[in-house]
Amino acid sequence: SSPGVLLPPPRFRAAELLARDRAKAKLGLSVVPIHRAILTQRQDADRVPAKLHPGNAKAQRLLAENMRMRAQCFFATDCHRGCSIGAAFDSATVLLRPALNSGNLDILPNAMAREVTVNAGGKATGVTYIDKVDGSEHHASGRIVVLAASSQESVRLLLNSKSSRFPDGLANSSGLVGKYLTDSVSSGFSAQVPALEDLPPHNEDGTVGQQAYIPWSLCQEQLAGKLDFPGGYKLLVSGGRRLPDLNAATKFDWLSEREGIAFGADLREDARRYYGSIVGIGAQGAMVPNDDCFAELDPEVKDQWGIPALRFHWKWAEAELKQIAHQQEMMGAILDAMGGRYRRPPETQDPLRAVKDGGSVIHEVGGAIMGADPASSVTDAWSRTWDVPNLIVADGATFPNTADKNPTLTILALAWRAADHLVEEMKRGNL
Repeated sequence: SSPGVLLPPPRFRAAELLARDRAKAKLGLSVVPIHRAILTQRQDADRVPAKLHPGNAKAQRLLAENMRMRAQCFFATDCHRGCSIGAAFDSATVLLRPALNSGNLDILPNAMAREVTVNAGGKATGVTYIDKVDGSEHHASGRIVVLAASSQESVRLLLNSKSSRFPDGLANSSGLVGKYLTDSVSSGFSAQVPALEDLPPHNEDGTVGQQAYIPWSLCQEQLAGKLDFPGGYKLLVSGGRRLPDLNAATKFDWLSEREGIAFGADLREDARRYYGSIVGIGAQGAMVPNDDCFAELDPEVKDQWGIPALRFHWKWAEAELKQIAHQQEMMGAILDAMGGRYRRPPETQDPLRAVKDGGSVIHEVGGAIMGADPASSVTDAWSRTWDVPNLIVADGATFPNTADKNPTLTILALAWRAADHLVEEMKRGNL
């Protein structure tokens, strides 16, 4: 990140501190802070805009105004429900607001895109959409069409955009639209840690989600052939005395010798002793694309507006299942180092029982992959489709595979890069 952009991370909770100390001392693993997209201090609106938008006074002003409207997080509300002070990143607060203030953006609400239209020359001319309120059909025309509907909705639009020139869907001369879907290879494991019992009541809400993770550190072992799978994975440590959910009361029952679910005084006693002592670790790893993970139009199922839906196919390959077994073994070792006790051992023998379903991590990407050859990819390096030069795919659909990192920042970076290239091409008269 540019100087001054990367903010200080949130402080570790007690469980995260214990994981840091034990994992390092007993396993040599480094537990490091997560820099979440949540402001831990006010942004430098006087300096950063000029670095991000050199020579563009209007963009600098709009960004500075928006940065000054966002406050520092005070760790008091659920980030998933929206952030009233703008500390948490979301598109509506951070991206759409300054774009609207620029005067260069119109938003059409309740518009369900159905297909991208093309002319006789094969260039995109706009998008046909359905008004979700009254069901009427409309068309928005444009010199350039950019799809950023999220990876699989962009794939759905391309496949539904059929014509005599593109009978198999738009930009699909390679036959690869919908192919090579990937997601984070993920599993989890948890334990109760006696060292965290009977802690005094204190606020550990922090940011929503984990604030500590263990980066992949076995690259040399892979190069030496000591591991039987490619790619790596990160480990996310969670725990602490945060807001309880509806299932909190049942999480303590296996720790007690009493039978059944605790109520009243028994539940109060269990909560005081055990709450905050459950530590979970989640793994998210790299996936190698394979021929068995793809999406196609369902021949029968349509949505409420009559638009064909996608039908997904998914199969974990042997490499991913071996990675899952390694994840489980590593998570068990870390929780053992913390003195944890668990209801079942790590699932190292049957990784299919531990691996999360494809798409459930919400990191699904691919389906319109980028590359250097039109025969083996859908877009070029600038996210522009090979078949339709004025059609851009600016979301996760262009990812050729999945790394062990979350895809959002890379999606944003590629979209910004594609937009800069698009502007230059328009100035040259190429589009």
